[in-house]
Amino acid sequence: MSWTRRLPAVPGGAPGRRCGAALAAALLALIGLLLAAPAAQAHEERPVTLPDGSGSVPRYRTGEPDLVVCKTDRADFARRIAAFPEDLRRRNQALFERCAKSGFRHIQQAVDAVDRPGMNIAVLPGLYQEEPSLPAPAGACAHLQARNSALGYQILSYAQQVQCPHNQNLVAVLGKKDLQIEGTGAARTDVVVDAAYRKLNAIRADESDGVYFRNLTAQRTTFNSLYILAGDGFVIDDVLTRWNDEYGFLTFAGDHGLYKNCESYGNGDSGIYPGSASDINDGRGYDVPRHSIEITGCRSHHNMVGYSGTAGDSVWAHDNEFDHNMGGASMDSAFPGHPGLPQNHALFQRNLIHDNNADYYPYVADGTCAKPPAARGYERGVVCPQISMPPGTGVITAGGNWNVYEDNWVYGNHRAAFFLSAVPAYIRGEEAWSKQADTSHHNRYAGNHLGVDRSGAPRPNGMDVWWDGQGRGNCWQSGPDGSTPGTLPRCGTARGALSGGSARLIGEPVKLAQLLVCADYNVQARRLPAGCDWYGARGLARVETQIALAAAVVLGLVGGVLWWRRLRGSRLGTAATVLGAAGLALDVAGSTTPLVHTAVPALALLLTGAWWTGAGLVLRRGGRPWLGWTTVVLGGLTLLDAFDKAVLMIPWIPVGPAWIRALLAVVWVLWAVPAAARHDGAAAAHRLRPEGGAA
Repeated sequence: MSWTRRLPAVPGGAPGRRCGAALAAALLALIGLLLAAPAAQAHEERPVTLPDGSGSVPRYRTGEPDLVVCKTDRADFARRIAAFPEDLRRRNQALFERCAKSGFRHIQQAVDAVDRPGMNIAVLPGLYQEEPSLPAPAGACAHLQARNSALGYQILSYAQQVQCPHNQNLVAVLGKKDLQIEGTGAARTDVVVDAAYRKLNAIRADESDGVYFRNLTAQRTTFNSLYILAGDGFVIDDVLTRWNDEYGFLTFAGDHGLYKNCESYGNGDSGIYPGSASDINDGRGYDVPRHSIEITGCRSHHNMVGYSGTAGDSVWAHDNEFDHNMGGASMDSAFPGHPGLPQNHALFQRNLIHDNNADYYPYVADGTCAKPPAARGYERGVVCPQISMPPGTGVITAGGNWNVYEDNWVYGNHRAAFFLSAVPAYIRGEEAWSKQADTSHHNRYAGNHLGVDRSGAPRPNGMDVWWDGQGRGNCWQSGPDGSTPGTLPRCGTARGALSGGSARLIGEPVKLAQLLVCADYNVQARRLPAGCDWYGARGLARVETQIALAAAVVLGLVGGVLWWRRLRGSRLGTAATVLGAAGLALDVAGSTTPLVHTAVPALALLLTGAWWTGAGLVLRRGGRPWLGWTTVVLGGLTLLDAFDKAVLMIPWIPVGPAWIRALLAVVWVLWAVPAAARHDGAAAAHRLRPEGGAA
């Protein structure tokens, strides 16, 4: 079944852009064929369908619990509750007495005793390692027939989860309806569910509509602390997750969900992951009737990324804090097997997204992340990044549509506040040409507070916007402090209104090269792409600088020979060649400072464009009219590229000038080399012409 969604129609239609779209599709296909990158795998799960939306967000229930869980060590329990407020201490003491007589010693035992919807389980302060759940699978459970994920764990069906609930889960909540599990401590750290790195999931709630988790901690797994799958209605309330190989909170294929007052840290992927949230707003514009999942009052810090959501559709994240991660938040369409792709309709409002500058890649490089999970040192601050992530970034949108970012405080991120790039459909396993440019459209960034904290103190980002240039209908607020490209389409005062526009169906070539090089990361193989500055490459080691240097060397050599053989008798030809050399040098210099917004790249294009224009005029008058006119056109395209990058992104063209310029430059080099080498009468006459005559 295809989960690809069709974008709403854009007024003004595309007939006028069909030729450009065909060229863009051809370029995308060529890139795909050349790179042939295998589809990446992140969270792999059995095939699931999204909920039908008939559920609701469960309400918190007060009153006496139906079932009680506690440990047997009375002295340890007394120590744990000694500092509680008097009323809470007395309540816990009474519950302990009840539990000692008729309660359970393990959470799983209480879950198994649930026999009707709407029951409450109270978990008293203590450390719950669920010893009966720990033994390795035996008997039939040791020989289940299921395919393995890329990470090696089996992808079990729901029936297999029911048959063998503890093959992968410390606590398994399977098929229970409206179940509430609540810790009774004064803080969420008073009740700790600890998998000790012996299970994929500390707590798994699967096909359990209406589940409510409150006031507890889950930790130390080889995948997720708290996993809610295929649920219509759930609440995560005042829960802490930490120290996991992958995710703190993972909810997948869910609707009517609420995260509130939660915290997560020390995770190799994200602290909060609402993946494949119900795609209820597919086909709509910015105005939507509701969102499938709400996240509010949470803090996610010291992870690879604070928030992420492959197919994180219709998620409303507001009044949260995402800080001191490698990246603050991300949403994407980059991984196959996720219902609801491409990602769409996230709404981010009033979040604090700051100081996301952690760099955990050295733990991969030095072999720390190759050790068994228990030996890596997660509790001491080690994080093992599971996928590629640009450190120093506030919000990454990789292949999303119709997302809105409003009134957020985004500051102190050393790379960029906002990072927007497209993701071709072949990355998610869809190869139809018509779908290759179906992401990175209609994302709106308006009214955000960039480069200042809430007190008004300056806390600049490296730059405020990094955009690969692809997509239509994307817009930004006025006044970002540094962006690439240098100018951006502006948002109107109302959602859906643009004061500018974009229609690019493919991003800038150098930026695409960078993204493709950087994506070749693998934590298991300890592979960190050498040419990517995300992993520490600097100066000439960076792929952007290598491209600029290679182009400068080739063009410089060809241009130098061309000047010596055909242009040196002309003042215009000599002046143009000097400008070209300066432009090529500036282009290399500018490529070494990717995180600093300067006018150097645009100036390099201006000088290079002047070189080609001047050289073309001389060639046209010196016996090479067709080469001359081609060179003039190349100069014009280069000047147009400078205008596009630094002054105004040219609207309504599906392919940026850089692509046409690059393709024509290849033709020019192949043409100019034999033209410069050929010794003919016209060239000799030109060299003997009085100075300035060719101009």
